[in-house]
Amino acid sequence: MPALSKKDKLRLLTTILESRHADLREQNLNRQGKGHFHVSGMGHEALAAVSFLMEPDDYIVPYYRDRGLVLGRGMTTRQLGLEYFAKRNTGSGGRQMPSHYSNADLHIWSVPTPTGSQLLPACGIAWGIKLDGKKNLVVTTVGDAATRQGDFFEAVSFAKEKKLPLLLVVEDNAYGISMPTRKTNPLALGVLEASDWQQIDGRDVQKVYDTASAAMEKIRAGYGPAFFWVTMERLSSHTSSDDQKLYRDEAELRALENCDPLKCWKDQLIKEGAITAEEFAKIDNEIKERIRREYSEAEKAEDPSPNELLANVAKSPPRIDQEILPPGKYRIGDTVNKTLRAGLEEDPRRIIFGEDIEDPKGGVFRLTQKLSTEFPNQVFNSPLAESTILGVGCGLAAYGKRPVFELQFIDFIYPGFNQVVTNISNLRWRSFGNWKCPLVIYAPYGAYLPGGSLWHSQANESALAHYPGLSVVIPSTPEDAAGLLWTAMHSEDPVIFLIPKHLLWAEHESREPIRAVPLGQARKCSEGTDLTLVAWGNTIEKSLEAIAKIDNETSVELIDLRSIVPWDKAAIEESVRKTRRLVVVQEDTENCSVGQMIISHLSGDAELWSTMISPPILVSKANVVIGYNPIYEYAALPDVERIIAAIRRSVATGQERAVVAAMGDRGRAVPEPAVPEQESSIPATAQIDARGRAQSITVPIMGEGIRNAKIVSLLKKPGDPIALDDDLCEVETDKAVYPIQSSFAGVMGKWKAKVGDTVDIGQELGTIFTRDGQAVEAAVPSRKEEKAAPEDTRRYTGVAPALPPTITRKLGHVIPANLQIDARWDSIRNAREVAKKKNGKQAPSPSVMIAWAVVRAMEKHASFRRLILEDDHIIDNDDFDLGVAVALEGDRLATAVITQANKKSWPEFVKIYNATVDATRSGRVDAMNAPVVITSLGAFGVRAGAPIVVPPSVGTLFVGSAHQELVGNGDKNEPTEVITLSLTFDHRVNNGAGAASFVHEVKEQIEGFRIPAGGTRAVAS
Repeated sequence: MPALSKKDKLRLLTTILESRHADLREQNLNRQGKGHFHVSGMGHEALAAVSFLMEPDDYIVPYYRDRGLVLGRGMTTRQLGLEYFAKRNTGSGGRQMPSHYSNADLHIWSVPTPTGSQLLPACGIAWGIKLDGKKNLVVTTVGDAATRQGDFFEAVSFAKEKKLPLLLVVEDNAYGISMPTRKTNPLALGVLEASDWQQIDGRDVQKVYDTASAAMEKIRAGYGPAFFWVTMERLSSHTSSDDQKLYRDEAELRALENCDPLKCWKDQLIKEGAITAEEFAKIDNEIKERIRREYSEAEKAEDPSPNELLANVAKSPPRIDQEILPPGKYRIGDTVNKTLRAGLEEDPRRIIFGEDIEDPKGGVFRLTQKLSTEFPNQVFNSPLAESTILGVGCGLAAYGKRPVFELQFIDFIYPGFNQVVTNISNLRWRSFGNWKCPLVIYAPYGAYLPGGSLWHSQANESALAHYPGLSVVIPSTPEDAAGLLWTAMHSEDPVIFLIPKHLLWAEHESREPIRAVPLGQARKCSEGTDLTLVAWGNTIEKSLEAIAKIDNETSVELIDLRSIVPWDKAAIEESVRKTRRLVVVQEDTENCSVGQMIISHLSGDAELWSTMISPPILVSKANVVIGYNPIYEYAALPDVERIIAAIRRSVATGQERAVVAAMGDRGRAVPEPAVPEQESSIPATAQIDARGRAQSITVPIMGEGIRNAKIVSLLKKPGDPIALDDDLCEVETDKAVYPIQSSFAGVMGKWKAKVGDTVDIGQELGTIFTRDGQAVEAAVPSRKEEKAAPEDTRRYTGVAPALPPTITRKLGHVIPANLQIDARWDSIRNAREVAKKKNGKQAPSPSVMIAWAVVRAMEKHASFRRLILEDDHIIDNDDFDLGVAVALEGDRLATAVITQANKKSWPEFVKIYNATVDATRSGRVDAMNAPVVITSLGAFGVRAGAPIVVPPSVGTLFVGSAHQELVGNGDKNEPTEVITLSLTFDHRVNNGAGAASFVHEVKEQIEGFRIPAGGTRAVAS
């Protein structure tokens, strides 16, 4: 591969600059409320050099930090802008998050969010290239944290086994969100063979290019895969929902500039004389402004239509009228084998892959016997790795092969279920039809063969039918096995083909040629007038036996559903209209099952339901798995006697019943409501005055779980000039302080909120006046770069501060004071014992009881219902919140906020207290407006402590562990169990006398506590 020319070096610099400015633009737009989410690729841009070495028929299977890589491949920043705004004309049609790249024309495979799940499909594409004898290759990438995923190791193993034309790049940015990984990744732990991995400095663009050039040349020559471990730094937070300042110290963040591939590449090119600093500055500004324009144009592009919601879930199944096998005697095992053989003969793209399927074994059920001998280039053994089977199958299908892969038992699908639900089922939908997955997975299924036990006997069609995009079929005859398999092999979407193993070797005579069977078409096994019996798979045999046993007692119409997804609604409806009775028999468990789906559908049709003279009956395996002892197996499964009993019970209801009035409309012939045009999250209002049009400033989305925030500063005053991307104000959550930026140029209008206010996401904060109502983003000159600060030569430790900077800043205004008092514990202990006897594990905890006592004390002391803002303004409250400090992993604390605590009855208070604490432990973040916060270290046996008080709170109450103290009782001191209450209060709001009175009230509430009766709020005696 030739060295980079000056022209290519500058083109590479431009690509990296485009990537960087697109990231910065999306960050700005997020802060303006114009987007919902952003994933940064800053620090990863050196991999753009790899794309410069790729040929048109190569493939990229990336992950979400590969902005530079896909731009180098040929995507444009305008396309990325459309993806950011989730517009219709993108690789996903607006269905994927930003940075989930997909471009079938450029062979950029659709990025899935679950990291690591793209690696096995990448191996499948690479295997397809190798099977075709081409000199192309696949570049696939993954973050360092995802190298602990099982799919990573399976991909490495399969790539080495097959010597695939694959370059696998680990992008090691040292963090999995907030977790450091440099000591825990498999390379550091010695799990990977270090000699297999070329370790590369990810800030050195030239090194990345040179190493990739040599490796890709060897891959194309047939030497097999190459593995890169590229060390780089993530120059921004994990996503827009994260704030890395919470877990990376200031010195570490300051040092990141030296690891910036853009800076390093720019400095190198200036040093080489390929470009001057002035030329770079000009290019930098031109790209910045071009990207601003492109994103502005992208925002105005066409949105997806709700009418297209169901588009590309799956293509309509093929309608094939084709003879597959001649008349004769067959078993299901025979017709599956012969149909597979016919498929291999028909299409050389068809590949069969599974455990033990090669000769001499030919599969554990002999379904593939002799096929590997006759088609050695199309039939292959797989490793014992279901995720490999399914993931590689997905990649092969996306590449253009027609894979038909075997799972030894359908019970074994779950180790690979990630691939089923993450990639196989939704590839077509999430790529808006640009990628497809024509994959057949066949597997033996079900029970009625003793000895299979838990992992060789289950029926699980309902679990598979749940996922949109999958077709599921279950034949019960040799003819249907051949006909459904043939149609499945010609489908353009994934099909799960389940083979009832109990019926595998039952011989049937077919007097007519065996033909293809359409998906979604049921088979009528017998005509009847009294009752409709619907079954599939193994239960068809049991149903036929039941019908034979009752002889002419009842006229039963038996329907073999055979296609679970799609299913033949029309055939079932027509039969039930005739018989007016329905019994469904299934081998699967009852909960959320196919049988329940059928009954729900029919009972939801008011007209059909009104004709029925007996309620539908479901005969099903109980909600239990199959056990090893045959006693367990046959006790669990539907049998002939249970089916007969259901038929007789249904027929016994012989009276005509009253017509059921329709309870609701199922949606037929209802016109679709008009969908209003989607507005920007900073919408324009109709107000116009001499200053121009008033544009609203609203609170943007700031991450998962955040519902509101508090205004901590207003940075602009009415009348101030506003430039694009100016910081307007700052709002604070427990996660971080966020600047809200302007997406308009104009003049600051009136603020509609003030410092200290708690504001909801989407709430209007103020207005900006613009001329002619135009945002004119591209016309505003960019602000000058700030001068770099002088180099800091001081040495810093790598220890992060115990308190976030936002809290430290608040503490600078507090005037703290502390006092302590003991409270007897016996009332709380006795109340707890009474509650435990009555409610068991559901009894309220002592912590809830103490919190209740504190609320009652706050009701009597108005000064401890106050809040103090950062501008020292004090607010009175009649209704108030209560804060509870909650311990999290890693010795961290968060505050659970019980809102409107004084308005809750005792049952409400207990329920909301527990739910709020649990939600906080799970990561929910609430705005902190609690006048008092309760904290404790009782689990560590700490008796007393002096907590800090953080505004806007005016007091923090530390509750110590219960212990013995000598307490005066008349003329003598007696040992008594007490807790120490330690109150830290802000002297700006409360004086010592008021604080003493408050904490004494808390003491009395605790010592007189009893469980309130019903909804009462009385607590102390």
